[in-house]
Amino acid sequence: MKVCVVGAGAIGGWMAGLLADAGNDVSLLARGGTLAALKANGLKVRRKNKEQVYRLSASNDPAALGAQEAVIIAVKGQAVPAIASGVKSLCGEKTIVVPAVNGIPWWFFHVKGVPQSGFALSSVDPDGRTASAIAAERVVGCVVHASAWTPEPGIVAVNGEDKLIFGEPGGARSSRVETFAAAFGKPAVQVVVSDNIRRDIWLKLWGNMTMNPLSVLTGATTLQMLSDPDVRNLVRAMMIEMQDIGVKIGLPIPLTPEDRMEITRKLGDIKTSMLRDWEAGRELEIVPILGVLTEIAQRVNASAPFLHAVLGLLRLRAGIVI
Repeated sequence: MKVCVVGAGAIGGWMAGLLADAGNDVSLLARGGTLAALKANGLKVRRKNKEQVYRLSASNDPAALGAQEAVIIAVKGQAVPAIASGVKSLCGEKTIVVPAVNGIPWWFFHVKGVPQSGFALSSVDPDGRTASAIAAERVVGCVVHASAWTPEPGIVAVNGEDKLIFGEPGGARSSRVETFAAAFGKPAVQVVVSDNIRRDIWLKLWGNMTMNPLSVLTGATTLQMLSDPDVRNLVRAMMIEMQDIGVKIGLPIPLTPEDRMEITRKLGDIKTSMLRDWEAGRELEIVPILGVLTEIAQRVNASAPFLHAVLGLLRLRAGIVI
């Protein structure tokens, strides 16, 4: 396939490498220091003591890369509106757009037949710019289960890689999703086609919306946080609030908070991606991970005092004044 990855950071670079390994025609839309590094040194993906270099087409101009069969959005969720017009420029008649973003994406309720169908999430798409630029019918949902970071521009350090999940927003099976999943060949990670990608996105966020923000507030790793009984109680309270919201939007979570915390423990002692971003001085994904949840809670009249409190503390930590 001809695939462009928009955003050559940790996840974008990792996915680009997987697709290139499988023989696809992969390009990167990047800018600034990242683009300069890609042009000078190629994309470098490091796993343990092994480094692989990919010489891929890279540009800051969508027109230079041309129409694609698939476009992967791999930027921070809050940055999507700013690059939406560039994504549109990469699209031909049948191009699919795959948002590999953390948190709740703008298209989450742009699905027929789901509770709150048509609800426009102003937190992640404030002026509707993304929805206007990227037609809903182009979207293929995505969930990434991998841990990677960028020690410097153009370099991806892979800490762990587990699974990629793709699916139609409405849940139906489709040849375009099957074809896109098959484009990854047979990588070391699982590539799964889901019949309920919205559920998968919701389940992933159930873990991220506690560990990521709280790690920035505390400076602690996942096991350090879960070893403190009072922090653990806060995590449980936040998770119960999100479960209550999920019931009201047709996405019940069939686990207990303790079940999910045990899964986190088994993953090892992890420094979250949000804490790494904080330490590197990068913008935090506050809105896609927590702000959007409080917006949905207000929409469905769900009580979420702990989510609101942690959101407020995180905003203050990041120096954001509202």
